[in-house]
Formats: sequence, structure tokens, C-alpha cells
Amino acid sequence: MRQQRHIERRRRFPALISYAVLVLFAIIEMYPIFLMLANSLRSDLDILSNPLGLPTQPQFGNYVEIWERSNFPSYFMNSVYVTGVGLLVLLLISSMAAFYLARFDFRWNKALLMVFLLGLTLPLKLAVVPLFMLMQSLDLLDTRNGLLLVLVAERLSFAIFVLYGFFITMPREVEEAAMVDGANVWQVYWRVVMPMMRPALATVAIVSIVSMWNEFFFPLVFIRSDELRTIPLGMLTIVGEFSTEWALLFAGLTLSSVPMIIAFVILARQFMEGLTEGIR
Repeated sequence: MRQQRHIERRRRFPALISYAVLVLFAIIEMYPIFLMLANSLRSDLDILSNPLGLPTQPQFGNYVEIWERSNFPSYFMNSVYVTGVGLLVLLLISSMAAFYLARFDFRWNKALLMVFLLGLTLPLKLAVVPLFMLMQSLDLLDTRNGLLLVLVAERLSFAIFVLYGFFITMPREVEEAAMVDGANVWQVYWRVVMPMMRPALATVAIVSIVSMWNEFFFPLVFIRSDELRTIPLGMLTIVGEFSTEWALLFAGLTLSSVPMIIAFVILARQFMEGLTEGIR
């Protein structure tokens, strides 16, 4: 009995170490979020006197003030539109492109795939000058749709790379059986392939939605009107040259993080459901 207990303790020790390390990393990752939330409920004087302190008298009026005094509702809706519609366009285009490249053999198949994957090594920001001229010639400067297209183009290579890798590991028997039953290519893609792609689509969505929501560089370059700014660019109105209203800034950042937390929870749940269905 003693020997058995000793063996059980030896087995538990590595597990306890693993849990302790995970808890430590979780605290490190969650602390900036906690600090942002705490400072959003404090005054500027309290923040400057003790940046790491806790709110003694919560200032919930900071949220009302950031919503009413700035153009935050417009910034918020612009971010929702650009991120939401852009994500749908990205998933649709990348899934169709990856499906075609993985399932159909044509002369320039591999070359076209390499062109798409080249975008993983060459960021779109390197071509910002010709891209600006192209957007200007197409009359897409200072428009939400123009910004949306740029954000989709920047993430297209990554999405195709992930989905293409998923397709080449997925057996073709189900698709062939659907074609034998009379389904055309579009029906196979929409009714057979798309439900099976949920884990890969969720992976692309989780990575893309966060980066599109937090994008700062391209809105700074292509958006001029204040009413078309997204949240990262709109927060610049709070940061002044000589002073910054830190309480309002933290309140705005807290409000802007809520949709991302909700989206992450929803997509993570769908991702796990897709994995369990694939195992079954």
C-alpha cells in the first residue's frame, strides 16, 4: 500500500507542476486585461498617481462619457462592418480557392498555389504606395468597402494555406459519393465540403477576426474622414500631443474588447464541436 501511494504521488507531482505552470501563464496573460478593466473605472488622477492600483470609487461614468463625447458609436459600427463582412468574404473566397486548388488538376495549379503562398513571406504593407495609387484610381479611398478589400487581401494567403492543408488531408470518398448521387461541383462544395470544413474555418476565423478588428496601419493610410474611422484609429482622438485622458482610453479599449471576447467564445465552441464530429 505504501509503495502504491508513493507511486501515485510521483505521478501526481508532474501533473501539479504542469498545472502550476499553466496557472502562472494564465495569470500573466490575464493581468493586462484586468489592469485595463480596473483603470477604466478610475479617474485620470488616480491612474497617474498609482497606475497599478485598484479603483476605490468606481467611475462608471467613464463608459458613458467615452460613448457620448467621442464618435465611439461610429468607430464601433465601422469596425463591426469591416470585420464582419470582411471575414465572410475572406472565408468564402479562400475556401473556394483552396477547394479548387486541392481538388482539380490543371496546368498552372502548383504555380498559382505558390503565388498565393508568396503572400505569407511578403507582407502587403511593402506595397502600400502602389496600393494607395490603385485604390485612388478605383475611387476606393476613404471608403469602408475599400478598407474591407485591403484587409481581406492581406489575410487571403494565410487562409488559403490553412484550408488547402485541410483539403489535402480530407478523403475524397464522400465527395465522390455525392457526385455519384447526382450532385454538381457547387452542391458538393456547399452541402458536403463546407460542413466538414468547420474546424479549419473556425481556425481561420479566430486568427483573422482578431487581426482585422485590431488593424491600425491600413485604416491610418486609407481612411481620412472621422466618421469612417475604426476603433484602433479612433482611439487616437483621445491620445493628445501634450495630455492623454487615460480613463476614457481604457474605457474605450474595454468596450472594444467585448465583441472579440464574445466572438472568440462562439468560434472556439464551434471549433471543438467540429473536432468531436470529425472524430465520430
